[in-house]
Amino acid sequence: MEENNNSNDLSNNETTTNSTNSNSNIQENKILDEATNFKSVSSSPTTSYGSFKNTKKKKSEGNGFVKSVLLPFTCGILGAGMVVGTCFGVPSIRNNILGSYEYAEENTIAIPNTEQISLLDYSDTAVGVSKKVLPSIVGINVSFSVNSIFYAGTGTATAQGSGVIISSDGYILTNNHVINSSSSSSYYELGKANKITVTLYNDDTEYEAKIIGTDEQTDLAVIKIDKNDLIAAELGDSDSIQVGEFCMAIGNNLGLGTTVTDGIISAVNRAVTDEDGNKYEAIQTNAAINSGNSGGALVNSKGQVIGINTLKIAGDGVEGVGFAIPINSTKDISEQLIQYNKVKRPYLGIGGYDIDKETAEKHDLTVGVYVKTLEDFGAAEKAGIKVGDAIVKVDGKEIENMDELNEIKNKKEIGDTITLTVWRNGNTQDIKVTLQEQP
Repeated sequence: MEENNNSNDLSNNETTTNSTNSNSNIQENKILDEATNFKSVSSSPTTSYGSFKNTKKKKSEGNGFVKSVLLPFTCGILGAGMVVGTCFGVPSIRNNILGSYEYAEENTIAIPNTEQISLLDYSDTAVGVSKKVLPSIVGINVSFSVNSIFYAGTGTATAQGSGVIISSDGYILTNNHVINSSSSSSYYELGKANKITVTLYNDDTEYEAKIIGTDEQTDLAVIKIDKNDLIAAELGDSDSIQVGEFCMAIGNNLGLGTTVTDGIISAVNRAVTDEDGNKYEAIQTNAAINSGNSGGALVNSKGQVIGINTLKIAGDGVEGVGFAIPINSTKDISEQLIQYNKVKRPYLGIGGYDIDKETAEKHDLTVGVYVKTLEDFGAAEKAGIKVGDAIVKVDGKEIENMDELNEIKNKKEIGDTITLTVWRNGNTQDIKVTLQEQP
């Protein structure tokens, strides 16, 4: 149709031209043929070659904008949409980007891979434990006599500690080092406590206490005040505690009065040695234990006492390392201290030193405990043990040091018989020993 319209226009032009000039007709027909040929290719409505050139230039500029701007922009949007759709449409990719979340029906996000924890519940637990245990914790103030080179005569020193009420009639469990300080130096020496007073929770009255019994080996002691109707602490099962379990330490922190700190059980059955060289297995916790906390309670989320706070590790680079004596190991000790004013233990009556494998090979000896001293009329001497003997077995079990020997011996009762295998002059022999009571 376009070519026909253009032909009509050209025909009209031919009508108005001077038809008598043949040369003009020939030239005009030539122009007509050229114009018609271009129209059939470009389908442009332009009627002259010059106009057709201008129109073609504008179309070329339009195609460049599409190719260089519009088309890449559109492809970029489509590509980005495909990538985003893939990332969030494929669960494994989405989880790697956002993490694994659980979505509720209303699209609320839950805590990843865990049960939701209520801080209100945590706070309520701590408050509930505090209310239950605080009335059973006491502050202990001790006065010691001091002998010093700086002044004539005897002076007085004071110390603070904590204790746990274990019976309603006034018996209190604490640490031995709270009431029997062994602190001394070349300049002074502390004697035994000459006065002990106890303050109860929310009670400023000082109740004078007396020492019922002490045990240096376990660092435990029992004291008593003359008062009834006290609230005894509930004792838990320290054998059932788990690492990571919630706990709280309660005691007379720094002499400020009863203080509560919280933490977790960091470790169990931790072998520790105190300042006096006593070794025992303890509960480790990151709950703050400071001076004055000794003898206080380590409690669980049920408000049960699971340990007696006894010491901490202090120094540069050390934080949150405290220890408590497991409450299960204190029960028999406290009962004996109340009943006998001491702890009755089986006794061998020997002093010795350990020979390890390296030393034994170097000096052509045997691994074991070498007897260095014997108590006169002691169980070992009566049985025929001699200085220089090496104890290599106890009841058929090989030992390498005194700790292993004592571990087996302490499980026996006074009057029990154990068999010691000794190495003497290159030969071994079995000797039966009847255990005595430790003096």
